[in-house]
Amino acid sequence: MIAALPASPQALTQGERERAMSELHATRKLFLDAVEGLSDDQWNFKAAPDRWSAAEVAEHIALSEDLIFSLVTQKIMQSPAEPDKREKVKGRDETILQMLVDRSHKAQAPEQLRPTHRWSSRKELVDHFKESRDKTIAYVDHTQDALRDHFFDHPAFGTMDGYQWILLISGHSNRHVLQINEVKADPNFPK
Repeated sequence: MIAALPASPQALTQGERERAMSELHATRKLFLDAVEGLSDDQWNFKAAPDRWSAAEVAEHIALSEDLIFSLVTQKIMQSPAEPDKREKVKGRDETILQMLVDRSHKAQAPEQLRPTHRWSSRKELVDHFKESRDKTIAYVDHTQDALRDHFFDHPAFGTMDGYQWILLISGHSNRHVLQINEVKADPNFPK
């Protein structure tokens, strides 16, 4: 008689790892390209008093990167593995990424992710983003964590596994790079 063995923790597949790395590298470049070469007036331009400037959006992206990465490594991956939940979230990777770039659905950032000009200069903010993104990329490149076996609920997307939270970092950056591009496309944007 053969006893059923519990499923062993499974690291990312090569395809999953490559997909996440590709998304993270691509959105890193999109972010850096979007903020490169902006004058101080352009960096701080607000289309309306209740709208964010490119500087504020960039700060939100950097803060979110740190918060979500910490959530993955310090909370999600520290929770008990629940491989039986895999089916519940299977096939949702692409949907999450697509929903994030839909700018017709607006959301309010939580207080801790709202811009407050934490960095003293644009260079400091951009350097912080690069350092944080490099840390995220290195984690994805080298981790043996079973990201697909650990789960945490997102307020808009429901239950997501650790891998989907990594994709969320990239998708969230992409969403807000689009927002920076909207700021730059405003007819009153300084030339």
